[in-house]
Amino acid sequence: MTDPDTTPGRAAPGQVAATAPVLVVNAGSSSLKYRLVEPSAGHTLATGLIERIGEGHPRARHTGSDCTTERELDCPDHESAFQVALAAFAEHGPPLRAADLLAVGHRVVHGGSRFAAPVLVDDDVIAQIEALVPLALLHNPGNLAGLRAARAAFGGIPQVAVFDTAFHQTLPPAAYTYAVPRDWRDRLHVRRYGFHGTSHAYVSRRVAALLGRPPQATNAVVLHLGNGASACAVEGGRSIDTSMGLSPLGGLVMGTRPGDLDPAIAPYLSRHGIPVLAYDEALNHDSGLRALAGSNDFREVMRLVEAGDADARLAVEVAAYRIAKYVGGYAVALGRLDALAFTGGIGEHSAALRADVVGRLAVLGLELDTAANAAASGESRISTPASAAQVWVVPTDEELEIARHAVAVVRAGHPSA
Repeated sequence: MTDPDTTPGRAAPGQVAATAPVLVVNAGSSSLKYRLVEPSAGHTLATGLIERIGEGHPRARHTGSDCTTERELDCPDHESAFQVALAAFAEHGPPLRAADLLAVGHRVVHGGSRFAAPVLVDDDVIAQIEALVPLALLHNPGNLAGLRAARAAFGGIPQVAVFDTAFHQTLPPAAYTYAVPRDWRDRLHVRRYGFHGTSHAYVSRRVAALLGRPPQATNAVVLHLGNGASACAVEGGRSIDTSMGLSPLGGLVMGTRPGDLDPAIAPYLSRHGIPVLAYDEALNHDSGLRALAGSNDFREVMRLVEAGDADARLAVEVAAYRIAKYVGGYAVALGRLDALAFTGGIGEHSAALRADVVGRLAVLGLELDTAANAAASGESRISTPASAAQVWVVPTDEELEIARHAVAVVRAGHPSA
């Protein structure tokens, strides 16, 4: 396995020389999201999304050279979805031939402890990802469907798997170990894995650049806040702790997921007739902001807050309080906090939540520039000069990060590529 951030003589993900484009694929259980990227300059050549694959009325959207198109179609599986995507490239550009691609890069959610870095995909890698399905029942099956369909569609083009969990393989044992029976840890691999690693890696490196420091000299907390949300403590470019755990359920309050819970809740509910499958379904789809405010759309939650809805106000307070607690804990873990970064759809666009979180962190010496926060667009510093640590809004770019990892992995095996 290769690590493009650390291998001598190889371009790091942020320093890729000019090369052919990479097709980045994020396949869910019923969706196929793709982006054609020119990695060296970070240019997006085309994007697309095919939704409701195998369900009623699948819909495809493609933004190419000349226009954006949307249409309904018959798309029973991921293999047929790839054919729809290829047809969209042919009709609306840019022209896409397999021979023009350097690689296809895939987001894979769970790599367990087996994958500490991106890898070239072969039959053995497919089998290992399949073996990890019990750790990510909602995610890895869709990722596998996308991998298999892309291999069928693009023949001999290198396929590279980039794992959400890989960035967190640097967690020390004290951070990833749960205090549970040894058999659970050794045989069933129960431990903290963490997710959103591709985003945390990209944003932490951008923050270091914005501070004018090398990543190795920068300590930051990154908050990836979207429908899924996680915090990550990054010390010298390496993840040393993160809020999600064995699964993406732990940590912060999310759109439909609760974050941290008392483990006794499960047996308590079981004794009251709620079976484990119903419990699992509720934690994944009916908890978080949806349970507290009636909606998992943060924009709607904030509209309810502005209208005086008490439940929505409580939901935001619970979410902000949990975020601030994690930042405080991670400041202790890091020993020195140079920067706090907000990213993800909510982190990038909700000035109100950012203000709430930073306001709770005055004990750390953080001080918000209210005007800068309200006006933030793109990469924006939102802290005052007097703030003990800089606070930034940094849009994430997971697809570009995946594309650059794919280039580094392919070049490791084929230096002339």
